[in-house]
Amino acid sequence: MEQDNNYLAKLQDYYADNSVLPPYSTIMSLLGFKSKSAVAALVARLKLAQYLESTPEKRLKPGSRFFERPVFDSVRAGSPHPAGDIHHDTVTIDEYLVRQPSSTVLVTVRGDSMIDAGIMEGDTVVVEKRNMANIGDMVIAIVDNEFTLKTLGKEKNEFILIPANKAYAVIRPRGGLEIFGVVVGQFRKYK
Repeated sequence: MEQDNNYLAKLQDYYADNSVLPPYSTIMSLLGFKSKSAVAALVARLKLAQYLESTPEKRLKPGSRFFERPVFDSVRAGSPHPAGDIHHDTVTIDEYLVRQPSSTVLVTVRGDSMIDAGIMEGDTVVVEKRNMANIGDMVIAIVDNEFTLKTLGKEKNEFILIPANKAYAVIRPRGGLEIFGVVVGQFRKYK
């Protein structure tokens, strides 16, 4: 299966570049196979392992495990410890961050009012759209017809929105406060 993992990695890279899986003839040249029967055998193994599936038109498409990524042993952010490349599990980012796909959206952060919570300008937050939130939840709220990302709080029986940057004041809505959704995760891409 180790060689199959290398082949799968090449198919994943192809998919990332083209947003589609290649036909058998392209797989044959991409992976250096001499025959389409070798491709068919590989595809059968990858289907059995749920990395690939077929559409009703018999084209290849990603299977339920296609986007899994290995989770390697932990790394210390302090003093170094012995290196190892043994992974314990796999996870797909969607399964990890998205509980309800139909009500989940990604929102790009603008501004620095949540910087002390580790949310920087340009980060993407994963938001479950819902109109209810608990005190202490990080929310996307609509205040006076404008969106903002803050922590939901309560003061004297009134809801407030708390920034995570001392340069910003707590928002005490004068008009309406509507919860657009609750932040359930975040990510950022480094250059």
